[in-house]
Amino acid sequence: MEKRIAKTPSVKTAKKALQGDSEFREFMSLMIERNPGETEYIQAIEEVALSLVPFMRANTKYLNAKILERMCEPERVFIFRVPWMNDKCEYQVNRGFRVQMNSAIGAYKGGLRLHPTVNLSILKFLAFEQIFKNSLTGLPMGAGKGGSNFDPKGKSDNEVMRFCQSYMTELQKYIGHNQDIPAGDIGTGGREIGY
Repeated sequence: MEKRIAKTPSVKTAKKALQGDSEFREFMSLMIERNPGETEYIQAIEEVALSLVPFMRANTKYLNAKILERMCEPERVFIFRVPWMNDKCEYQVNRGFRVQMNSAIGAYKGGLRLHPTVNLSILKFLAFEQIFKNSLTGLPMGAGKGGSNFDPKGKSDNEVMRFCQSYMTELQKYIGHNQDIPAGDIGTGGREIGY
């Protein structure tokens, strides 16, 4: 006798099933309104919502407590300028970010990404994913993510150092071992952490 394994419905199937669901549509409209132009973040929210809405419908206490809405709204977002000087003694200005997404089970924890494509949508998306990633470790860690649109490629060690020191001059106001613990990510390794 052949054993059948139940398949989880694809995102496409789940989306089609929930298309007529007024609560799902209302929730997604609210998320789009609150996060205009943040396509990466909206896509992540939609994928999680497609999985959770059927469960929440069966367990209305989660719907009533607006758990999904609370998970999708960052606790804090910091956006700041990062002025630094290149090797030609010319000032450059980049944008720095830190998304403190969720501290329900511990201090915010998540990497710092340095890449020219970094923007608020990408960091909110990554911080949102970090909630699930960190919760699965069993350790008391919340979720956060940060970074800058600074591109370390092609920069001298001194330029990277000046950028990192300027970035941390601002970020240090919002972090600490009981509050927010940054880590490495794309473009941020031992050298950058050391500066």
